[in-house]
Amino acid sequence: MNPGMLKKLKKMQDEMMEAQARLESKEYFGKASGVTVIMQGTKQLIDVKINPEMLDEVEMLQDSILIAVNDALKQIEDEHNETMGQFAGGMGGFGF
Repeated sequence: MNPGMLKKLKKMQDEMMEAQARLESKEYFGKASGVTVIMQGTKQLIDVKINPEMLDEVEMLQDSILIAVNDALKQIEDEHNETMGQFAGGMGGFGF
């Protein structure tokens, strides 16, 4: 491999690592009927906020928590695919 190509690969690797770090440190908010969850890009749940009016509706509260968590996870996945997908296009020029 020539030095120019190695330099390009190293630059792409650095950019990918920076993008991954940004995604992991970002917070995502999932919402559903009276429930808000906050997740980091690492998919770690860091907070759950529940409207007190929901406490009397246990089944609805359970459903809302599931929907809010899945909403946040989808946001993480979509942004990850969009951000990291840009690097996949650049790999073709390197014979991958």
